Amino acid sequence: MAGEIPIAYRNSSSSPDWLNKGDNAWQMTSATFVGLQSMPGLVILYGSIVKKKWAINSAFMALYAFAAVWICWVIWAYNMSFGDRLLPFWGKARPALGQSFLVAQSELTATTVRYHNGSVEAGMLHPFYPAATMVYFQCMFATITIILLAGSLLGRMNIKAWMAFVPLWVTFSYTICAFSLWGGGFLFQWGVIDYSGGYVIHLSSGIAGLTAAYWVGPRSASDRERFPPNNILLVLAGAGLLWLGWTGFNGGDPYSANIDSSMAVLNTHICASTSLLVWTLLDVFFFGKPSVIGAVQGMITGLVCITPGAGLVQGWAAIVMGILSGSIPWYTMMVLHKWSFMQKIDDTLGVFHTHAVAGFLGGTTTGLFAEPVLCNLFLSIPDSRGAFYGGDGASQFGRQIAGALFVIAWNIIITSIICVLVSLVLPLRISDEQLIIGDDAVHGEEAYAIWAEGELNDITHHDESRHGGIAVGVTQNV
Repeated sequence: MAGEIPIAYRNSSSSPDWLNKGDNAWQMTSATFVGLQSMPGLVILYGSIVKKKWAINSAFMALYAFAAVWICWVIWAYNMSFGDRLLPFWGKARPALGQSFLVAQSELTATTVRYHNGSVEAGMLHPFYPAATMVYFQCMFATITIILLAGSLLGRMNIKAWMAFVPLWVTFSYTICAFSLWGGGFLFQWGVIDYSGGYVIHLSSGIAGLTAAYWVGPRSASDRERFPPNNILLVLAGAGLLWLGWTGFNGGDPYSANIDSSMAVLNTHICASTSLLVWTLLDVFFFGKPSVIGAVQGMITGLVCITPGAGLVQGWAAIVMGILSGSIPWYTMMVLHKWSFMQKIDDTLGVFHTHAVAGFLGGTTTGLFAEPVLCNLFLSIPDSRGAFYGGDGASQFGRQIAGALFVIAWNIIITSIICVLVSLVLPLRISDEQLIIGDDAVHGEEAYAIWAEGELNDITHHDESRHGGIAVGVTQNV
């Protein structure tokens, strides 16, 4: 009969009544966008923003972490982040591999939310797609977090120590923050807002990266003094994948292709663009010329800042957040980083500034600008709002600060413990001899076949003195 739906496309075990194919397609697409930020986005960016002799090592750190987190995630870490409660800040470890679990409708644990002087029951969330989709989506967030952390350690961490560090940190740091804020843990119950990972991902990776950098130690003196990118155009290619990938990063967090996801995507690009322009204008005003790498840093701080409130703030607030994220992290990187204390810790790519500072800024400004109607579209807690909108907004701002302090304290403590434990078995830092040679000594490989000694053909000079040794120099002719 003409127009009849083929049997293969009718509701069946592969297409149950609860499945929304649009939501499922958007969620898997969003997850892939986030995955592309890491592979190949950060692989390309890291391999290009460092000296030629560290290109392979830096890219491989990201590549290895992407694969290692996948295995940890499906064997134990997913349920530690989103499963049944073990502790107020931790879920029970169990595999996310069973067919019966993966093909069933996805759900996030219901929990009682302490709110004002009483409590409300936040119902079980049931997105209209299988658990397999949720496991995939959330895994991409876990992978990018540890890869962002790696940016603080490029150019000197022992690759074998990194291979041990990754599963330990994902298990004992990432899962704690994810469960506490997203999986029904105590910060979620208290009403701390983190729309898409400003705290779980960015504040966490920035603080842990700085802490790990302290324990690993600095790059060689020559690398700290001069650390030019080996391919700025490829840095831009990696940054472009990062920027466009953020469409899925924030747009996928309503767990549905709905109105709020559209708001989140729009605000993401508004804030990132504003931040990039502000950072660039500050470079021109204070240093006389725009920096391509500086613009990338401004782009990243904007993307990070909007993440905690992407679908919860209005467009004008996204612009305000972009102005703040393009200026405050610029100040901490260009001015405060030159303080003697900060100079003692070698944060290679300035992850503390671009992710920790910007993540904290985004979380606290969300506590100011979260709009009540938008909050009701997404949050489980009724009547949530930022301080700008009165009511309980002032308390929300305080909760945002308290949530950030927990993430900061936990990452300093647990990252230090992990580094100390790994150092008992493996040296955290590459030997001085290998630091001189780079990739060829560590991997027996070189990034480029041409120019056996790429440094001899370097006809540009990157003025990193104004960046405190961070690999964000401005190119200028010698």
